Amino acid sequence: MTRPSDPKTEESPMIDDILSEARRAQRAAPPVGDPAYRSFIRAVRERIGRHWRRIAEANARDLDRARERGLPVALLERLRLTDRQRSALEGACDTIERDMPRSAYAPGETSGEGAVRARRMLRPLGVVLMIFEARAEITLRSAAMCGATGNAVLLRGGAEIAETNTEVGKLLSHALADAGLPGGLVTVLDSSDRSQLRALLRRDDAIDVLIPRGGPSLIELCRTASRIPLITSGGGANHLYVHHTADLRSAARVALDAKLGDPAACTALEMLLVDEQVLDPFLAELAEAAGAEEAESLRLRVPDDLAERLPAALASRMDDTRLGKHDNGREFLDTTLAVRPVPDLDAAVDHISRFGSGHTEGVVANAEAAGEFCARVDAAAVVVNGSLRLNDGPRMGLGPAPAISTGRLHARGPVTLGALLTHSWIVDGANTENLFETTGGQRKAHAR
Repeated sequence: MTRPSDPKTEESPMIDDILSEARRAQRAAPPVGDPAYRSFIRAVRERIGRHWRRIAEANARDLDRARERGLPVALLERLRLTDRQRSALEGACDTIERDMPRSAYAPGETSGEGAVRARRMLRPLGVVLMIFEARAEITLRSAAMCGATGNAVLLRGGAEIAETNTEVGKLLSHALADAGLPGGLVTVLDSSDRSQLRALLRRDDAIDVLIPRGGPSLIELCRTASRIPLITSGGGANHLYVHHTADLRSAARVALDAKLGDPAACTALEMLLVDEQVLDPFLAELAEAAGAEEAESLRLRVPDDLAERLPAALASRMDDTRLGKHDNGREFLDTTLAVRPVPDLDAAVDHISRFGSGHTEGVVANAEAAGEFCARVDAAAVVVNGSLRLNDGPRMGLGPAPAISTGRLHARGPVTLGALLTHSWIVDGANTENLFETTGGQRKAHAR
């Protein structure tokens, strides 16, 4: 369901109403694995096709307003919904249905002393608050994943996609009703009021998990203003290291795909680290690869001593600002790519350890050098001889993911269906007959 924005203060009763409704819905929902969740996912998929035109029209209006505000082209592309996103969402629904639990119990059972048996019963995390900035498809995919695992999710998107999210909220409400699930399992908050956000961040008594998706300022706000446990991504200050053993032509193509495929994404490449002994031939390969039409927007930021060494085809793409210390650990969030020469692998690892955000790091090298790089670079994902965009749930064979976590507890990397579940241990002290075949299988309200 979609709730209107709240014009009142941080202590508004409306926040209490929203949170109470979400908790009631989560407690009234059937156990994990109930067939109603598969019905919900099927209804979401079916209604994507039926309602896509209205969603696309709302998205076009959001885009028009964003252009009027002068948002950069890279961010406009993140807002845009196309038939490609529609196909991806339909495919995500298929994968969620395939991968979602079919039973309240996790596979496997332990045997202890005497007749003692134990087995894990899957539980939702509870009430989840997801905050995101730009991508409209995140609303739908995140809601589908949270709803399919019995969580109640509050989705708060940025003002840039307000109309799109309103239409998505209507679709989700209808899908919950189709499946006979409580309407409060999914609530799309269409408020851009910062006071509402601050009020929600204080409610660790009513919200179990916080998943922010956005830039460093949003992440920092959530870390400092809330005691709610976070599943969160750090910034995407990502690097690609080109070792002297690399296939340089392949390295150039990998770099451009990682930078230009989605320049404002959290997995976008921000800085190339290139072994000095192959710098000139690599730049020649980069110049040739950058001649393609799809690389027309590329801009390079390089240090002073490298500016004069650039091939002519790259010199014309050079940023007016030279690469400086202030660019270490920076997310450009556009088509600007920094290039920094390094003497060797040790220097590359040292630079990444100091300035990387622990999100996605990459290396192009032979097996020996790549293995050493992987052993020494600690990030949520380390990509070998491929684009950083491969840090992606579907591409990794993990299924859809509403976020990529850089945390070290509970979830790291793509946040998949399993990361949206916790468990209880059911301990049987008397070898009770058929216990694990019956417990949790009944559709009825349950308390956390």
